[in-house]
Amino acid sequence: MRNPASLIVSGRYLLPEARQASVLENHGLAIDGDSIVDLAPVDVLRSRYPQARHLHTADGLVMPGLVNTHTHAAMACFRGLADDLPLASWLSEHIFPAERKLNGEMVYWGTLLSCAEMIRSGTTACCDMYLFAKDVARAMAAAKIRAWVGEAFYDFSSPSHGGIEEGFIYLREMVDEYRDHPRIRVTAIPHSVYLCSPGLLTRLAEFAGEYGILLSTHLSETEDEVKICLERYGCRPLAHLDRLGLLTASTVAAHCVHLSAEEIALLAERQVGISHCLQSNLKLASGIAPAPQLLASGAKLSLGTDGSASNNDVDMFAEMNSVALTHKGVSGDPTVMPAETVLYLATQGGAAVLGAAEEIGSLAIGKRADCIVVDLGSSHLTPLYNLPSQLVYAAKGSDVRHSVIAGDIVMRDRKILAFDEEEVKARVRELAGKFKAGMHFR
Repeated sequence: MRNPASLIVSGRYLLPEARQASVLENHGLAIDGDSIVDLAPVDVLRSRYPQARHLHTADGLVMPGLVNTHTHAAMACFRGLADDLPLASWLSEHIFPAERKLNGEMVYWGTLLSCAEMIRSGTTACCDMYLFAKDVARAMAAAKIRAWVGEAFYDFSSPSHGGIEEGFIYLREMVDEYRDHPRIRVTAIPHSVYLCSPGLLTRLAEFAGEYGILLSTHLSETEDEVKICLERYGCRPLAHLDRLGLLTASTVAAHCVHLSAEEIALLAERQVGISHCLQSNLKLASGIAPAPQLLASGAKLSLGTDGSASNNDVDMFAEMNSVALTHKGVSGDPTVMPAETVLYLATQGGAAVLGAAEEIGSLAIGKRADCIVVDLGSSHLTPLYNLPSQLVYAAKGSDVRHSVIAGDIVMRDRKILAFDEEEVKARVRELAGKFKAGMHFR
């Protein structure tokens, strides 16, 4: 006897995973609760589940939702605040002073604004690190997005949790609160090797191991970071983290721009999850991560947008396009980073980095029902020969018509259903106005 289904999502095409060979015509998914219970031709699904709601798009492509493995969602509030600057001055002279004025309210509304952007552009899951993480998680839960959320730790006091000891209390409270949440998971977040002492790095790694959660950090993002680590500890950042036991399959390392051949091999050997944030690295002139070499080594690679203060958006379709084109340009090889590979990194690769490959990243019976429907009817998507190529080189985030996360329709016909997007924009404008005027957020 078949499982019941409450929702059918179908279109002209179904792309279960990031390969042209997997394309199915006139197919769809049957969903019950938060899971996929059937995958079959549209007529078959209609016959099997006559009572189910049916979300059908005649020119639609049903595909896995995109997975963004490195975000600072609430930094949407700082979009355009400090552009055209190197990372060190961007952080120390502009972002850190701005963050000292933050409170939970601004973080909540800023996170919801990023959630609106992500949902509108096809992202159904993200890994976020920021301050006031309880408010980030609260916003992610309200948006019904799937999220890995962590509170950033530094050697200095945080405007969110205060001192380090208070930070561990804060983090433990988050773990307890979201232990059984269907979409929100908590992570441990040391900001970086240059802002966290060896003792803090080790303590957060032990905490992550104790609670079985991911640890996420920035790693080898700039040449200055490498120089600082050499001066302080006599080794490069990867060796430093490896000595401390932080290079594991449960670690998500964002950026990984400045790597030697030996470091690339070490990341592959340790199966560290890597988030390639190309657009942010280009904008801050941090460099370009050796993504083709990482892939060739067998490293676990994915894509991230970083925050909207350094990207300046969270559109994974734009990120895919940049990754595919930039690596071709800098290598002089048009076969580098082909469309199927880049699409894989934005879906199955992201799921693998987050330790969720059995749940999300592709569409199959038993997996979580996280999918999007891309409208293929636009002029810029006509004609159609190869779906992965069309998605990477021609599609835009605005082509996403519907979004389903954990079986819930969170956007239908470009209208977000989980929350009031207009209210979110109005609240962020109000808070940004106060910030511009030099006021604290009360």
